[in-house]
Order: sequence, then structure tokens, then C-alpha cells
Amino acid sequence: MQQIIKLASAAATGVELITPYRGSLVNLEVPEDEKVELIARASKLPRVRLTARNLCDLELLATGGFSPVDRFLGKEDYRCVIENMRLANGVLFPIPITLSVPLESRLSLDTEVALADERNNLVAIIRVDEIYERNPLEESRHVCGTTDPRHPFVAEMNSWGKQSISGLLKVISLPRHYDFQDLRLTPAETRERLAELGHSNVVAFQTRNPIHRAHEEITKRSVERIDGTLLLHPVTGITKAGDIDHYTRVRSYRILYDRYYDRSRTLLALLPLAMRMAGPREAVWHAIIRRNFGANFLIVGRDHASPGVDSKGRPFYGPYDAQELVSRFSDETGVGAIPFTEMTYLPEENRYEEVTKVRKGIHTLPISGSAVRRNYLKKGNSLPDWFMRKDVAKVLEQSNPPRHQQGFCVWLTGLSAAGKSTTAEILAVLLLEKGRRVTLLDGDVIRNHLSKGLGFSREDRDINIRRIGFVASEISRHGGGVVCAAVSPFRGTRNECRAMIGTERFIEVFVDTPLEVCEKRDPKGMYARARAGLIKRFTGIDDPYEPPKNPEIVIDTVQCSAEENARRILAYLVEEGFICSSESIMG
Repeated sequence: MQQIIKLASAAATGVELITPYRGSLVNLEVPEDEKVELIARASKLPRVRLTARNLCDLELLATGGFSPVDRFLGKEDYRCVIENMRLANGVLFPIPITLSVPLESRLSLDTEVALADERNNLVAIIRVDEIYERNPLEESRHVCGTTDPRHPFVAEMNSWGKQSISGLLKVISLPRHYDFQDLRLTPAETRERLAELGHSNVVAFQTRNPIHRAHEEITKRSVERIDGTLLLHPVTGITKAGDIDHYTRVRSYRILYDRYYDRSRTLLALLPLAMRMAGPREAVWHAIIRRNFGANFLIVGRDHASPGVDSKGRPFYGPYDAQELVSRFSDETGVGAIPFTEMTYLPEENRYEEVTKVRKGIHTLPISGSAVRRNYLKKGNSLPDWFMRKDVAKVLEQSNPPRHQQGFCVWLTGLSAAGKSTTAEILAVLLLEKGRRVTLLDGDVIRNHLSKGLGFSREDRDINIRRIGFVASEISRHGGGVVCAAVSPFRGTRNECRAMIGTERFIEVFVDTPLEVCEKRDPKGMYARARAGLIKRFTGIDDPYEPPKNPEIVIDTVQCSAEENARRILAYLVEEGFICSSESIMG
């Protein structure tokens, strides 16, 4: 059990808190002289392959970043966390840290299991003390506050194994990072560096985006406010698909740290966190994590850890919900919230101010990341000096080409014979005509190659669609255009692909063709065979199709030709900036 101590801070004085876990590396990571023997033992054990998210979680479990949690949660802790934001012993912890495994793993209690990374390198051994079934629906409802599959974490959970395991961990080797090694500090190392700076108060800044001038102003005001130290603590694990990559972000942070911040009051360190984008709950979690890294304040901005809008175009969370929840639990976490409202720039006074403090009638320029992406980055325009420092903007612009050079995915979904493939083929030709590199991923072709051997059970269909989504995400991430044509009958799996690729790069096209029309077309004779009972679980006959709730485009293949629909999609891509607007759509 963790030792209970009295922690004094400006946020909470004399409140009983659990001390940061300082012995993790000793207790969890195996000494070098035992590793050879342990690897030999692990090689003979059943093996579970960890995801990138699992590896991030394992690293923070092992180094004390998730203190007081030092293992993947057992059933009772899991239940209490999702329902009450607390472990079974009553300690505040709002986000479940679980290790899910597929049912076919056939793991047994009181046995050891080897954990391996995505390349099958052994990283740990877990003794299985508990095996239990997760409840993704309840977890989504409580933790994320929604079951909407447009939420990226809700969509991702759709692919997890049905069971979770828990038990004592023996870490053979923590994930090896070859980038920015001087900035990758454990919680203990971070606390030590902060202590050397000599200030009792530390304010952490959680960030997954590049720092613009308003962020600078917020962080510097916060340091003055607490008369302490700033911990610049960017996330380098999993954030939101479509975010600027962490290499670019860290390069920009380093410029700011070296040139524009007071080094005697600032520490830059990286956090290998896999975010859940769970809004208010996640903000409290971030506060607990930062406490373990040595901070007693956290800057909480608008829409903290929010994934954006739901399937109806409404924000998942209120703009200040996260601030309120962090403040509510500050006595318990020992971390005070430093809230900031929306910032704006006053050009006539050349300064930044919170919107709520600006007098009516004063000319302002809004500081919005989405506006900057829309008006500058997407169009290839240079960022204005008032928004971001020139040397930081240069780094960002080098790694973030204009929208017409960025990748995208057009995902056509609908019943078999709806007209997806024909429309996709024409669209691909039109995109090539406009100078865009494009890859066509047709569901039938993928089944003959990448997914050969898969059947038509729901599980196999989901696997097939995830494979298409993975390939599409890789192509679009590297700047290519992708056109996918697949029945993809299940809404949750399509939204999982959306989350994988990134909402801003994912264009869902519902090919809305009635079943009776599809049956009349039936170029492959599939409907006839399904009606005759020769094919089982055929979508639209004896298996469901779930139409999109709010697709970017709906096309009608009865009233409009395939070419007309393809040109309509092309027009949308032009409007969104994926093709230079100066190009004529009609050629």
C-alpha cells in the first residue's frame, strides 16, 4: 500500500494525499542480471501482443506516472473507476487503465503471460490474477460521457478484445525511444529537475498542439501568478488522428524553450501518454499525472482534452466543464486549476487578453487553432507574426504542407450493387486528372488480396474494414489521396476508421441506393444467391446495414449518374481545399 502523507500546496493545504510512487522502476523493471533468464522464461509462455496504447500505459505504470495505480486494473477497480471515478479503495482515479485480450487467447488464472510490443519483442511478464469482461457501452457512457461512435476513443474501443486481465507486472524492458532522449524524463527525474530550479510551486501545461503566442502569454502569466516554475509537458504518445506529429511539435517547443522562456523558471519534458480525449474526466486524470511529475498546478484551457464535435455537429463537452471538474477535486489531487477563457489579440495595443476582459467595441483578432488551419495552413499561407513566432511557424510550415498537398480519404459506403465501385473509379480518374496521387481500395479487390480467407461473419467483416482503414490511414498520413469503396455495413467500424484516419481527412459518402434497385442491378448475382439461401448473412437480406447518421455527402445513384456523383464529390474536395481551388472541376 502507498504511504499516506500530508502534502502542502497553494491549492490544498493539509489534505491527505497518496504520495507519488517512487519505487516503480525498482519494483517493476527487472534488474539487468535477471533479464536473460526472464526472457528465456517468457519465450515459453503464452504471448499477448500490446498495442501502441498499451505500451504507453505500461511505461507510465512502470515509472509511477499513474500512481497510485501500478498495474492494469482488476474487475472491482475497473467497475469503481468507470462508475465513481475512484479505485475500489476510494482513491480518486477517473480513467480506467485496462489490458484487453481476445477471447481466443484462452488465458488461465494463476499463470504467467508474456507481453510483447507490436514487433513481438518481449517487454514484460504479467501474472494473471484476474480475468473479466469489460463493458464498453458503460465505459463509454461514464468515462467519455457519450456512446456516439464519432468520439474517437469510443470508436477505438470497438476493436478491443472482450476480456481484460490484471496482475503483478515484471517489466523486462521499457519502450525504447530514440528521439529527444534528453527530454524524456521519468516522474522521479522530472521532480528532481524541478527541485533544482528551487521553486515550491510548479504549474504544468498540458499540450498536444504547437504553442502559439496566446499559449505563451497564458503560461508566462501563470508562472507569475504562482511565483513558481513552469513545466512544459507535451504529450508524445497517442493524441487525436490528424494532430500535428509530435516530432514537429517538440521541435517547436524546443525553440520556444531555448529562446523565449526563462530557463531558470522553466522545464521542458515529454509525456508518453495515450490520451483518451475524455474531456472533463481526462483533465482530472492529467492533474493526477502532473502531480506525480511534481506539479501542484495545471493550466486548464477551454475544451481541455476534447475530440471536437459529435455526429450531430455538437461539442462533446462544454467549453469550461473540464475547468470546473479539476477545480472541484483540487483539494484531493493537490493540484490547483489555473483556468483561462478564450484568448484574443488586440492589434491596436499589440497585446493578448482574455475575451471576457476586453471592453465592448475594441477591435480584436480571434486566436483559434481551427481558424489558423482553415485560413492559413490549409491554403499554404504563412502564419501571421501576431499569432505565432516566425521561427516556430517555420518549423510548423515545413512539416505541415497546404491542404492541397495533404492526404485524405473518401469512404464510399452502401449496399452491394449500390454504385460505390463505379463512382469510386470515376472519382479516382478525376483526381488523377487534377494532379492528385490517389489509391483506390475496393472492398472486393481487398478481399482477394489483403483479406483472402476471411469469411462474412461480423467479426471477419470488421477485420476486413479495419484493414482497409489501416492502409488508408497510412496512405493519407503520407500525403496521398485514398478512395475506398466497401459495403462496410457497421456504423461503429466505419467510425473506428474515421478515428484512425482523422476526422478532418475523412469524407464519408453514403451511396443511398434502395435495396430493390440494388437487387435489380445485381451484376454479380449475389442477391439472387442470397434469396435462394446459397449465401448466408448477406447484407441487406439476412444481415443488417447501418446507414451513416451524419455523412459528409449523400449521393443518389437513381436520379444521378455515377459521373455526376463523382464530380459532386470532387467539388466537395475542392471546397475543402484538398484540390487547388484554381483548378476547374469540369476540366
